[in-house]
Amino acid sequence: MRKLLSEVPCTECGGQLRSKYITQEFERGGVKVKLSGISAMVCAKCGEIYFQPGGADKVAEAANSLFELAVVGKQHKHRLAAQICRV
Repeated sequence: MRKLLSEVPCTECGGQLRSKYITQEFERGGVKVKLSGISAMVCAKCGEIYFQPGGADKVAEAANSLFELAVVGKQHKHRLAAQICRV
């Protein structure tokens, strides 16, 4: 039987994982991309971030899409932001 991610201790320090919405910022070629409202599990002790299976890939895909928009469309002033909203 598999345990829920929230039931597993942090692999870095053994701390308790808590569900949070986080913000991550990425930089590439002088362009910054900021994603907010990302669902993750965060260690209450050391701050290590964990995603549900496939979650990290989705975050990377979103960031890459924004970088592509910035570079190809030249629609930026060196910073792009996106916010994930639940409806």
